[in-house]
Amino acid sequence: MTEASNSAVDRRALRTGRRADGTPARVTRRRAETRERLLNAALTVFAERGFGRVGIEEICEAAGYTRGAFYSNFDSIDQLFFVLYERQAELVMAQVHDALAGATPDEGLPALLDRVIDALLIDRTWVLVRTDFLLYAARNPDTATALIQHREAIRETLQPVVAGVVDLDTMPPALRDPEALTAAVLALHDAAAGRLLLEPDLATLRPWLRDMLTALLSPRR
Repeated sequence: MTEASNSAVDRRALRTGRRADGTPARVTRRRAETRERLLNAALTVFAERGFGRVGIEEICEAAGYTRGAFYSNFDSIDQLFFVLYERQAELVMAQVHDALAGATPDEGLPALLDRVIDALLIDRTWVLVRTDFLLYAARNPDTATALIQHREAIRETLQPVVAGVVDLDTMPPALRDPEALTAAVLALHDAAAGRLLLEPDLATLRPWLRDMLTALLSPRR
């Protein structure tokens, strides 16, 4: 195998956590730290200047690395963004699972929603970056396709959680399908994120999101 091929395999292992044969890949502590610093630096400069207005050099400069360090971890800025996207999705799902872990069987929907919404750390910086990337993807069909696939993966992860706290038979006919109901929950989350851009007040946003989710998920009589 050539040196270039070895490099490509190394990058794949770092991105996916697995080698080409599917076995777990070993990532050194130093390399993991480099990757994390690049991700955090990219998030900062994306938020400050806007996605699409930032080049690899600017990310490397903010992180204190060379272009070589970037290409040892990511193939492109788009690919770096999707790693950020997956990291944020995993954080949100962890918050949801942690919030529901302490729930008791007799807790009703309002108490469960309180648990989840109080646990969510809604990050305006991430919302800014994600919104920029959404507009960028709208103008780039290949990127749009990849973004749709990532959003679908999030919906599939969240779907069992939603179905587990809601009696689907009590929902309106259009929302009795777990996929449709989960999509509606995510649409409300997106609406809350959009509101946060113009009104960066979590004290107001959390009750609004709680009211909207309660209206969506409450049983219909």
